[in-house]
Amino acid sequence: MKRRILLYISVFVFFIFIFFIQKTAFILIHGYTNGGVSFSETLQILYHGLSLDMSMSGYLTIIPSLLLTISIFVKPSSLSRLFNGYFIVILILLSIITIVDIILYSYWGFHFDSSIFLYLQKPKEALASASALEIIAGILSSALFFILIYFIYAFTLKKLFIKLTSPRSKTMCSITLFLLIGLLFLPIRGGITVSTMNIGHAYFSERMFLNHAAINPAFNLFYSFSKSEDFASQYQFYASDDAIHVFEQLNKQPQNDSIPQLLNTNRPNIILFMLESFSYQAATDSVVAPNMHRFIKEGIMFDNFYANGIRTDRGIVSILSGYPSQPTAAILKYPQKTVNLPTIPKHLKSAGYENQSMYYGGDINFANMRSYFVGACGIQDITSDEDFPVKERLTKWGVPDKHLIERVYTDLIEEQQNSPFCKIVLTLSSHEPFDVPTNKFETPFLNSINYADECLGEFVSRLQASDLWENTLIIFIADHAMQKYPQGFSNNEKIRFHIPMIWIGGAVKQPAVISDLSSQNDLAATLLSQLNIDHTDFKFSKDILNPQSRKFAFYSYVNGFSMIDSTGTFTFDNDQEKIIEQTGSSGMEKDAKSFFQVMYLDLGSR
Repeated sequence: MKRRILLYISVFVFFIFIFFIQKTAFILIHGYTNGGVSFSETLQILYHGLSLDMSMSGYLTIIPSLLLTISIFVKPSSLSRLFNGYFIVILILLSIITIVDIILYSYWGFHFDSSIFLYLQKPKEALASASALEIIAGILSSALFFILIYFIYAFTLKKLFIKLTSPRSKTMCSITLFLLIGLLFLPIRGGITVSTMNIGHAYFSERMFLNHAAINPAFNLFYSFSKSEDFASQYQFYASDDAIHVFEQLNKQPQNDSIPQLLNTNRPNIILFMLESFSYQAATDSVVAPNMHRFIKEGIMFDNFYANGIRTDRGIVSILSGYPSQPTAAILKYPQKTVNLPTIPKHLKSAGYENQSMYYGGDINFANMRSYFVGACGIQDITSDEDFPVKERLTKWGVPDKHLIERVYTDLIEEQQNSPFCKIVLTLSSHEPFDVPTNKFETPFLNSINYADECLGEFVSRLQASDLWENTLIIFIADHAMQKYPQGFSNNEKIRFHIPMIWIGGAVKQPAVISDLSSQNDLAATLLSQLNIDHTDFKFSKDILNPQSRKFAFYSYVNGFSMIDSTGTFTFDNDQEKIIEQTGSSGMEKDAKSFFQVMYLDLGSR
């Protein structure tokens, strides 16, 4: 039994060793042309990429482990061909993936994924960029890499398998191996937390190359199969040029000197709270959310404001990148695409906001959030559940808002803050299952809103008494609305997407109510315009305050979309391929469909 356990461990470690060789080769070949990689950075790459390596190793160890179990009852010599054949196939695949990935990185700037098979539909064009010498070099390199790792396998694992003998207790040995196979679930999934293993686990640096070097290329390829689609070919309602023309007119941003200035400074400190599931009806209820009700009176309320989608992974990108959500895809899951998105934090940094932090009480690796905040936003200082003591991780999702928001306040007051700064906070207590200590309402969701509201009220009151208040802008914006509250409405109705956006703080000139129709993707242009920072690369975002911009809100649900303007609503269901609602202007159908089509054209082009 000991020999089988040793071989089980050896197989798992063997694959990790191969992945270390992959990373080393990747660094040696691409490191010099990408700013260089120091020894300490190499260690960080290996460390931060280990979770993906272990996950991939877990997958690859399953079949050898099953053969080990079968060998208890069948002579190992009879199984050796199967064992050896499996490793030959896997090692060939790993060799090809390693070399192709290294070669394509020079052209693509990111690890190759399943999209390569779209290009291989036309192999002549796919290989047009490579010279005959490069193709030959790639084939030879793959062969040499295979020979290297096969010899390592032949002199270790292969010999160990052949030398296996019948165990004394077949029952005990079988049970032990089945338990060990079950344990592979942990590295494969990445633990027992709510987030499953994804590419974002490897992200740790603002230098994108270091993040790319940490990614396991085999994991990246197989992960992309479940996520990849030819987005640019979807939802082609009109000729591309026609749709783009309509979109450009719809989202046109004329220069205007009469845009009202809401702030008394163009370089305020910014604290952006993305509030989990804060539906408009609950967040503006004076009984459920008395502090939010107070903020509305003290600050600037955008009361005709809508979420772009129904999930946090969509909401984050809509808010920070001005990028509306697609119903069938979340761009957050595609690091090679999100890295090309404009983001509010990066634009702020270019304008002097060097002091930036992100706070989240949950697992920052969930849904690839780390890759987005580090890679696309350029935020290095991230506080998540692992930065809190275990006794404060009290809910399924992690740390309750009380402890999270207290940490934000403590860091603001106790640490030296170089102004201007930008702090982003993503709350979670108002997420199902609404596990909060408050019990004032029969509806659990309302209890969670009340609890979060209390935490936020205390934070604002304490900050008002500090020196930071005078030059600070606090933005409260929901990541999406709660889809089950209020009840009795279809998932496409606008009440399901109505959310609040409130600006308060000493940097706000005076209270106001902005009733122009708008949605999450419009925050980027609106905020940056107030700060006199160029926002032209946020192609889907418009300045809400520009009197000459088109006033509308856009959102996506399940597999449909809706546009709202002052004349009415247009809602289209893609599954049914029919109009669900159509009121108001006759031109809204083409406007809405063009907007939606361009979203997918843009997603496919990134």
